[in-house]
Amino acid sequence: MADLPQTDAGLTGLSASRRTFLTAAAGVSAAMAGISGVSVGNMIHFAPDAAPAGKAKPRAALKDGDPIKIGVIGVGGPGQGSMGMNHVRTLASMNREGKEKVIVAAVCDVNQFNLDYVTRHIAEWGQQDKPDTYRDYKKMLAREDLHGILIATPEHWHAQMAIDAILAGKDVYLEKPMTLNLVDALALHKVVTANPEMRLQVGTQMTNLPKYHEAKKVIDAGTIGVPTFSQTSYCRNSPKGEWNYYVLKPDQKEFPGAEWKPGDNLDWDAWCGPLGKQAWDPKLYSRWRRYRKTSTGILGDLLPHVITPLFVSLGAAIGWPTRVVATGSHLVDKEMENHDNVNIAVQFESGHQMIIAGSTCNQLGLEPLIRGSKANIYLGSRHCEIRPEPPFAEEIESKKIECPDIGNDQDLHRLKWFKCIRTREQPDSDINQGTKVMVIIDLATRSIWEGGAFEYDPKTMTAKRV
Repeated sequence: MADLPQTDAGLTGLSASRRTFLTAAAGVSAAMAGISGVSVGNMIHFAPDAAPAGKAKPRAALKDGDPIKIGVIGVGGPGQGSMGMNHVRTLASMNREGKEKVIVAAVCDVNQFNLDYVTRHIAEWGQQDKPDTYRDYKKMLAREDLHGILIATPEHWHAQMAIDAILAGKDVYLEKPMTLNLVDALALHKVVTANPEMRLQVGTQMTNLPKYHEAKKVIDAGTIGVPTFSQTSYCRNSPKGEWNYYVLKPDQKEFPGAEWKPGDNLDWDAWCGPLGKQAWDPKLYSRWRRYRKTSTGILGDLLPHVITPLFVSLGAAIGWPTRVVATGSHLVDKEMENHDNVNIAVQFESGHQMIIAGSTCNQLGLEPLIRGSKANIYLGSRHCEIRPEPPFAEEIESKKIECPDIGNDQDLHRLKWFKCIRTREQPDSDINQGTKVMVIIDLATRSIWEGGAFEYDPKTMTAKRV
């Protein structure tokens, strides 16, 4: 097993690629934070070693009525589909709109152009005080006044930054997917669970939709019998290709003369980070969701939104995912390295089965649906609808549970994170949910690229190709 370099936090570095996990070859790279991987045939066993996970520093004091001070890592640029910039824009407006006392106190990005854009526009978004800017996220984490860190970087940085933030005593809002791969997820899980006073919320805002919580009540009451089979999807149609953002130069009408210049206004080596040294590639930098080394594409960027809320409804009843098989195709967007059409089949500890579809070349998806031995729950609308199976039509009444329109579910997700920061409640979309989702995403990714089905044993942290 090849050890990876140590980070400043004293943790083993992130694996260079998800291809290093679950391979049959010896010399498999381990993860960080004391998660070790040992290769035996086609099986990799992951278990915490003797090294401690690390103790988080004390959190910044926060009294009732005090503003919550937030740092954002990875603000991104205009016209880039930037989750980070959208978060900054929304957080900056919350004080003005009376939703929450929150201040974007610091922003970090490897691209100076992005930082300049945020500080130039934040007043019009609703916050008069300009945030401090950083090119090195660790310098931002060293501040003692920040209560929370929102991470919206490319996926290959998620786990390391989240671990560093937790150990720095900051609560974390981590954009989906929670990590790039399962190795990273297990490492992050170890650190978060070793610091139970800290809070981490994954950015899967559809967990706030009332219909999934109503479905949980119905399932827990035994109304549908045994939950046997569920389905969901995230499908859209992008004729010009998905995530094809501009390269090198933004809109010259709005930003005349603006251009990315590695070594000048862009720290390319810092962006690559856990990937190791890479030749400058403006397409990889701009369109990272399209490439294997930095993203799982549809699997990680879209499907967590629909998988996680099903766990809200089904979690306790079905347990952990234990077997995954998937297929993927390049049907329309053949220039994208990641696939533009995917299908996943998952089996859980209870025997429950789930099918998941994703596409960027056809928008007609599967209706969210939970099947039971006695009745089915339809979740395709805003509401939760129960329809009995024919043999139980006289025992179970068809019922539509009306659910309120909660408006912008992402706004509510942010507000719930702030509530967790203030009250120390646990979020719905927590580290356990995120890790379960990553089992599906990672093993589905391997199934697509390597072929075959993969099994996972949550008790031994063992996975193998079947």
